[in-house]
Amino acid sequence: MNAMSETHTDAETDGDAVATLRTPIVAVLGHVDHGKTTLLDRIRGSTVTEGEAGAITQHIGATAVPLETVSELAGSLVDPTDFDLPGLLFIDTPGHHSFSTLRSRGGALADIAVLVVDVNDGFQPQTIEAIDILQRTETPFVVAANKIDTVPGWNPQDDAPIQQSYDAQSDRARETLDERLYELIGELSEHDFSADMYWRVQNFANNVGVVPTSAETGEGVPDVLTVLMGLSQRYLKDAMAIDAEGPGAGTVLEVKEQKGFGTAIDVVLYDGTVRADDTVVVGATGDPIVTDVRALLQPRPLAEIRTEKRFEQVDAVSAAAGLKIAAPDLDDAMAGAPVRVVRDRSREEVVQEVQEELAAIGVTTEEEGVVVKADTLGSLEAVANALDEAEIPIVRAEVGDVAPRDVTVASTADEERHETVLAFSVDVLDNAERQADEGDIRIFESDVIYRLIEEYEEFIAERERSQQDTILENISRPARFRLLPDHTFRQNDPAVVGVEVMTGTLKRNATVVDFEGSEPERRGQVKGIQEQGEDVDQARAGERVSVAIDGPTVGRQIEEGDELWSEIPEKHAKVLEQELTDDIPADELEALHVYLDKQRQRDPFWGK
Repeated sequence: MNAMSETHTDAETDGDAVATLRTPIVAVLGHVDHGKTTLLDRIRGSTVTEGEAGAITQHIGATAVPLETVSELAGSLVDPTDFDLPGLLFIDTPGHHSFSTLRSRGGALADIAVLVVDVNDGFQPQTIEAIDILQRTETPFVVAANKIDTVPGWNPQDDAPIQQSYDAQSDRARETLDERLYELIGELSEHDFSADMYWRVQNFANNVGVVPTSAETGEGVPDVLTVLMGLSQRYLKDAMAIDAEGPGAGTVLEVKEQKGFGTAIDVVLYDGTVRADDTVVVGATGDPIVTDVRALLQPRPLAEIRTEKRFEQVDAVSAAAGLKIAAPDLDDAMAGAPVRVVRDRSREEVVQEVQEELAAIGVTTEEEGVVVKADTLGSLEAVANALDEAEIPIVRAEVGDVAPRDVTVASTADEERHETVLAFSVDVLDNAERQADEGDIRIFESDVIYRLIEEYEEFIAERERSQQDTILENISRPARFRLLPDHTFRQNDPAVVGVEVMTGTLKRNATVVDFEGSEPERRGQVKGIQEQGEDVDQARAGERVSVAIDGPTVGRQIEEGDELWSEIPEKHAKVLEQELTDDIPADELEALHVYLDKQRQRDPFWGK
């Protein structure tokens, strides 16, 4: 498995356009509670934020860490003169699907990723999901083996590079950490990634670097920044070459109301520039939207963020950056969709480009299936892939909250199990919830794909079980039983006798037959079963019970010591043999086969 590959095509630099190196876009992924947010907070808060040159700046949905700040944080680990790239841009939208599956042309929006794994906890379901996405999108990544400060006996060294911190530990703490780190390397290997401690990795193209960290104490954080910077410089430099003045290209992170501007889109720009007078094309739920920029907004510098207006209008923004674009008609814009600046090209050409990119995110739908809603196009694709693997068909898949029309589509399903909406990381509108309750439509919600599918599969299995139980409840079951000697409590009207069930399940209301001859002769009907004086509905193999049989007289039609059977109508026998053999006990199956053999001796096609 190639751990490192180019994720963006080189920008075409035609004419006199000068190629500028843009900031690589970094995604932070990992299982819930493993420390993604804490790590980002640590990186954000690790520098003086008084607005001096080189300070970390907040973007919309992203945090820019310039090279000089990386160098400052990493100390001796980074010599800024070794690098051409301007720094790192961390996408900090929560939830790994919402960014690692956001698209740019031909790949994931993120150029590189940090997979945060708790050293004590190892791989958890969301870790595996994140790894699957990284594998599928061929996004290079490093592993931050987090929470090393929780290793027993650990002596924290705030903000220290990891080897300095490691050397300061006791032998016992080091041994415990080593053990956990190698378990982690083993888990990566199980997912086809060759990995080692980052300082031992010779070739990052074939190996994943593991960086021990503590987001709480800052230990190892300098190393994470160093490795990201080094990998970007080594493997992504060519892909980072863009025409900074060219028409901007980006991806929608979120669509939301912006006070004073109406609907606006949060965008990560990964190529070119967007200006305040540009026309843009934005991917939408219907046809692409063509609209004129009304305002470009970015957060004010951190020193001024206390002011009433948190955002300031800017004239232009160049890649890579996060920004807010306010423009008319953006209501149907879609998270995860492309944004393109038209500039000196024809509108039709740019609209077609956007349509082609949207078409590449294919979700195959069937005539029958479940309805899927997700927060972004990328996560919609990830959910669809997982459903495909689980062989669950999709009738409709869209980005956005669950609305009444989704419930309406689910309610038209031919099969009961498809009367379902699977909602990934989105809200369910109140009127949709009411409609679902009234129409008995199930809505499953989760922000973890595997859990969404697991819950749906459990629900289906449970529904099938209860349907089988209902069928079994209403079907005649095979049973062979013997009338016990000296256990006649009443001779007739009804006859009450002690019996032992030999095989199968004797149920109340069963028709009793004698199979002495070539075909069964009816003797009566079980009116009641008592076990130790208590009324019961049925008796299983090996149990002795007293049975009231309406019809026969003991000593005439039935005798003590007789072996009798529950009668199975031919239709019931067919259902039992063809559909329910896995749902009945082994002895009952055996009784069924004996019963079928007896019937088929006189009619070979009986019950077929």
